[in-house]
Amino acid sequence: MTELRVTSLDVAKLAGVSQSAVSRVFTPGASASKETITKVRKAAEKLGYRPNALARAMITGKSRIIGLVVAYLDNQFYPIALERLSNALQDRGYHILIFTATNTQEAIDKVMQELIDYQVDGIITASVGMTSELTGRCAAAGIPVVMFNRAQDGSGLSSVTSANENGARKIADFLVAGGHSHIAHIAGWGGSSTGRDRIRGFIDGLAKHEKTPVAVIDGMYSRDVSAQATRDLMALPNRPDAIFVGNDHMAFAVLDTLRHEYNMSVPDDVSVIGFDDVPLASWAAYDLTTVRQPVNRMVDATVETILAQIGDKNRPTQKIEIDGPLIIRSSARIPEGWHT
Repeated sequence: MTELRVTSLDVAKLAGVSQSAVSRVFTPGASASKETITKVRKAAEKLGYRPNALARAMITGKSRIIGLVVAYLDNQFYPIALERLSNALQDRGYHILIFTATNTQEAIDKVMQELIDYQVDGIITASVGMTSELTGRCAAAGIPVVMFNRAQDGSGLSSVTSANENGARKIADFLVAGGHSHIAHIAGWGGSSTGRDRIRGFIDGLAKHEKTPVAVIDGMYSRDVSAQATRDLMALPNRPDAIFVGNDHMAFAVLDTLRHEYNMSVPDDVSVIGFDDVPLASWAAYDLTTVRQPVNRMVDATVETILAQIGDKNRPTQKIEIDGPLIIRSSARIPEGWHT
């Protein structure tokens, strides 16, 4: 014998309320009195009722699902950011679908199409680029997209990043003030706006002091590539006395290579500075000087932006940059008289 499915009408009859009242109780953000909520939830528990989110989505045209796409989880910054994005969106009554994709166009296309098929209300991409074709597909489906920690000129998409150029200029000022004369940069991937902006800010910052980097090497956001880049720098006839590394994940590899392969003292022999300020940066083993990405403010801005665009499909897109401080620790020489 087939068991009959309990419906919202059954709950409404037992609770002595309208069917619309039951719907409001189980709809995030909807209004219902405490008395109604108590009666409905007691009736639902007694009957074993569970709201059908998919059925509601078909009726309302709103899934209350946000897709999060990330391609680069090796960097400790992203798991932290994704957790906070998830928590913030769930606090606003949204469910989260997290997809990972290799940073290839084929993989990203596949994931984005799956999210469109899920009829998500919006998509947040982290460390993922968007082609004009993908952007057009999302627009045609009425799905707003916000890029987190990545921007893309000409895409017509909203983005939220830290002030990468300004952060890199702060690092240039700090290293020059510390008396360094041979300064190198192991950059993030040049195919990302983040990597390019930090390179540009650093070179501009050094130029202000009439200096140029002794070398700029693309670290590809890879620990292994960054370790090899360190070896290449140490093989130079005029090897650097300071290295700015495009993020903390790569900087840890640089520190390990300098200390354990070359028996160098940091910062006595070489100063090292990163970018992100992930929790591991403050551990005694690294104690890394770095620019802090203001992740909480970046998350808040991303959530507000995606929800505003979901609420108003005609809302203009925006490019948001949030400045973060230079966090001074022991991996880089501190200039005399520098205020920490």
